[in-house]
Amino acid sequence: MTDKPTVSVLGTGIMGAAMARNLCRAGLTVRAWNRTREKAEPLAADGADVTGTPAEAVEGADVVLTMLYDGATVMDVMREAAPALRPGTVWAQCTTAGTERVSDLAAFAREHGLVFYDAPVLGTRQPAEEGKLTVLAAGPEEGRETVTPVFDAVGAKTVWTGTDGGEGSASRLKLVANSWVLAATAATGEVLALARGLGVDPQSFFDLIEGGPLDMGYLRAKSALVLDGRLTPPSFTVTTAEKDARLIVAAGERAGVRLDVAAATAERLARAAAQGHADEDMAAAYFASFDEKNDG
Repeated sequence: MTDKPTVSVLGTGIMGAAMARNLCRAGLTVRAWNRTREKAEPLAADGADVTGTPAEAVEGADVVLTMLYDGATVMDVMREAAPALRPGTVWAQCTTAGTERVSDLAAFAREHGLVFYDAPVLGTRQPAEEGKLTVLAAGPEEGRETVTPVFDAVGAKTVWTGTDGGEGSASRLKLVANSWVLAATAATGEVLALARGLGVDPQSFFDLIEGGPLDMGYLRAKSALVLDGRLTPPSFTVTTAEKDARLIVAAGERAGVRLDVAAATAERLARAAAQGHADEDMAAAYFASFDEKNDG
């Protein structure tokens, strides 16, 4: 194998498509697959070989990168790919799959002789498009020379959390990080909703906290999406954020930790989705503070 591996990207949604483009720009050979092929077709203009099935995508690949909706979807797709997987192939599993699924995916990797990396990423649409994601990775030392060019192409840095991907140390750290992101997103929506309900100009709140410890760039960025009506295209959808919130709650329950904020955030996101905001940016959780008929 050369220092520029052939990479199969399974899943070309918001994140997967951006990652595939950056892999192409880095000069790697890329094969892309998506269940809805139309979402993958634009990648052909970037130099990717768009395939019809997961098996076609992984045939002869040095690295398989999965960026799909959830762990169950990853397992289903990898089972479809299984006939064409060859022992020794590196698998970078970048989907936020939660802690419980990681061991199942690692077991699948062992059964097929794959070198497994638990490798979720931090970041949304813009950092993904700019190749500035943070890759959280756990996996064996001996396969890292193969997967490093892939991580370098999609991310600004890689944070190694362990040498056994099956232990899920990277996924555990990802859930901790996402719990903060989702809490901040929910709090942003609620502060804007309360301001609206009380007749307070949101700018007066921003002026009040400006430059102090309560000020946050994230608060201002997500608030702007709501206040300016720029919830599409999404950086991270309401539906996917709800999925992650429920993974966080479940992981906490298994660890004996009650996560009231994460549980409430999941419900807020579910209400926003039911109101028709499922495919908008997760900042649209704001609308969950209002009755559907009054959410305008």
